[in-house]
Amino acid sequence: MKFFLPLLFSAVLLTSIDSVSFAQIRGVHPSGQKISEVFTYIDRMYVDSVEHEEISDAAIIAMLEALDPHSTYIPAEEVKSANERIEGSFVGVGIRFQILKDTLSVVNCVPNGPSDKVGIRPGDKIITVDNENIAGIGLKNTDVRNMLLGEKDTKVKITVIRKGKRRPINFTITRDKIPMNSVISHYMVDDKVGYIKLTNFSKTTAEEVESALKDLKEQGMEDLIFDLQGNTGGLLFAAKDVVDEFLKDKKLIVYSEGRVQPRAELRADSAGNFEAGRLVILIDEGSASASEIVAGAIQDWDRGLIVGRRSFGKGLVQRPIELSDGSQIRLTIARYYTPSGRFIQKPYDDLESYRKDRHERFISGQLTHQDSIKFADSLAYKTKINERIVYGGGGIMPDIFVALDTSEYSDYYKKISRAGVINAFTADYVDQNRSKITKNHEDLEAFIRDFEMDNAFMDEFFAFCEAEDSSLVFVAEDYEISKEILQLRLKAMIAQSIWDYTAFYQIINPKNEIFQRAYDILKEDEYDSKNLKY
Repeated sequence: MKFFLPLLFSAVLLTSIDSVSFAQIRGVHPSGQKISEVFTYIDRMYVDSVEHEEISDAAIIAMLEALDPHSTYIPAEEVKSANERIEGSFVGVGIRFQILKDTLSVVNCVPNGPSDKVGIRPGDKIITVDNENIAGIGLKNTDVRNMLLGEKDTKVKITVIRKGKRRPINFTITRDKIPMNSVISHYMVDDKVGYIKLTNFSKTTAEEVESALKDLKEQGMEDLIFDLQGNTGGLLFAAKDVVDEFLKDKKLIVYSEGRVQPRAELRADSAGNFEAGRLVILIDEGSASASEIVAGAIQDWDRGLIVGRRSFGKGLVQRPIELSDGSQIRLTIARYYTPSGRFIQKPYDDLESYRKDRHERFISGQLTHQDSIKFADSLAYKTKINERIVYGGGGIMPDIFVALDTSEYSDYYKKISRAGVINAFTADYVDQNRSKITKNHEDLEAFIRDFEMDNAFMDEFFAFCEAEDSSLVFVAEDYEISKEILQLRLKAMIAQSIWDYTAFYQIINPKNEIFQRAYDILKEDEYDSKNLKY
């Protein structure tokens, strides 16, 4: 798992690094001369011909891995795709697709995107791209990206087969910038409680969160559940802007310090859209980096409740640095601290254990029993207003711990989940039944209320699973254990294919134990009993 927080704090930090040549570095650090010597001897004397770029990359990767788990190297050909989530957009044709039975099928089009504008529809099967056949050739997701992504305003020709049409249809699509939304779902849970799901922190996150907050407030929102489960981070300034929506001006949000960087602070500096009202932040073991900045600031200022499980524990800041060949390193240049002074980075002396931390948390009971999580007294800090005890040194510990519930995860359910057949079946089912579903359910609300999975539906699903993989033999006892969660997931995936991610979360959240605990806290007035004066 790799996380990054490009540092934008200070213009003085490493200002001349891009102009420093390797020769200059070699002159300062004697070890640089040694590296150069080794390369020279390999080039002159090694038994076989040498791929210089390959061994250079390997040397860079090894150097960075010796520093910490989050300093990373990105080859030139991967930099563009690596930056897409930070930018919050990419250039393409604007479809969400799935490869089913070796055929590229359109699941959804980005509203008003390039494909939508020319008339591509969900369910269309793309059989050629730029007059080249792509059906039945062992197509992979990377192949699709290579064919359909490109430069803005360039054109791509595709041919599709559409259900109900006797002949293939040709389209010419002009590539354009496609948003990659970080707010993938927001809706009203009831007449007072709003919900926002944030998946990462990009250049467009602040604008997206602001828009979602305004929309929910117009619908009557008084309380907010802000979901950061599984959010691995992103841009530091995006995290600052999100917190600024909830904190009053001048409040410290985060500060950083490094060997060559003096303390630099980020504070709330603008009027937020939800500075009053009850706020609950959802986190889990997958919430990291920028997510922990948000959760830490909200917790330290007693602005809201943090509900869920202990977060990942990443308190290091990376800066992207361009190299001469277009490749990039993301170098750790500082540590960040929450307003109370907490450094929440977990230890990484043992890199193998660091990478297996989630598994070790599960084995040790830390995901299922709060008492299994121990903090040293030296890691205790006090919140800024109510002086509650909080801890650093290993992620953000929630105010309300919610144990991981695996009671419905039968072996059969885990096998079909890992096999990917749930996604494949729902995409195929929607492809065959889209018009019937939309005809029988005029909107999402009607679908949520009325769509049911009877025995015939489930028998079709089980048959599909076994046809895809003969090892996925139906197990009646396991199905009884996992029946509710499996049917809910199938329903949520169908809704997502027809509508969007908001539909998915509206259906699946009632089975998310962290979400449900947060909602219960708000409905049962447990929140107020915490006396979060702000």
